[in-house]
Amino acid sequence: MKIEIAAFLHDSLWLNKAMKKQLPYHGWCFVCGHDNPHSIGLTWYVDDDGIMTSEFTLNEAQQGPPGHSHGGASAAILDEAMGLVVWAAGHKVAAVNLEINYHKPLPLHQPLTLEARITQMDERKIFSSGEIKLADSTVAVSGRGIYVVAPKLFANINLKKEKP
Repeated sequence: MKIEIAAFLHDSLWLNKAMKKQLPYHGWCFVCGHDNPHSIGLTWYVDDDGIMTSEFTLNEAQQGPPGHSHGGASAAILDEAMGLVVWAAGHKVAAVNLEINYHKPLPLHQPLTLEARITQMDERKIFSSGEIKLADSTVAVSGRGIYVVAPKLFANINLKKEKP
């Protein structure tokens, strides 16, 4: 019995250590820039499967209806996440189409989680999706985006990965 438990714990610990890498900070970005005093302040992680995640809490700076975030704040968060997951895969892109679906209001001062992933790659377009979830894992806001490579817009940006 002790051997079975030890094996289970070993396997569980290994599975929970799926490699998540923190992405570099983005200067003055509205959503995740640590140099921007008005930034929402998200920190991004990407795992070995290319799934982008973040855990965050919104406050009065993002308020829309009393006690809840403004829809524009959640749209900006999903836009950044869905675009950044494509950047993390090595593509300098800009959004050409966003679709945001509001299922439930996002409460202020409550833990929220986000996931974004690439869903399709065509010759010129890269499609991604994202979800913001409440603490009970209910999807509150979801979105889909279409991104295209924009080399001139990001000519001075280097996608080299930082050393660990």
